[in-house]
Amino acid sequence: MKILIDMNLTPLWVKFFQENNINAIHWTEIGKVNAPDKEIFDYAIENNYLIFTNDLDFGAILANTHTQTPSVIQVRTQDLMPHSLGKTILELLSQFEQSLNDGALITLDKQRMRVRVLPL
Repeated sequence: MKILIDMNLTPLWVKFFQENNINAIHWTEIGKVNAPDKEIFDYAIENNYLIFTNDLDFGAILANTHTQTPSVIQVRTQDLMPHSLGKTILELLSQFEQSLNDGALITLDKQRMRVRVLPL
């Protein structure tokens, strides 16, 4: 599993994932800061990454394109830091590994987690 961390999440996530033996990269390491979401989306498809984001636009792109990849994890909480959400994200990755490998949109907020199989 390879994770592409979107611009709206801290690069601290890279270190967190790497410390947990998960291949991760922050968009700022490979692309322009002002790149449109579609460019990030296309990069994730071409390079077999799942997208980790706080941005709802990726769900909209999935819905409009009806693609089966990339998988997207949307975090909809106020505290987006690894020290607060890290354990939950690791549990999510473990619990839904097969769904993420097959193609899924997972939305996580404080009350619940919603998993939708792709294509939408």
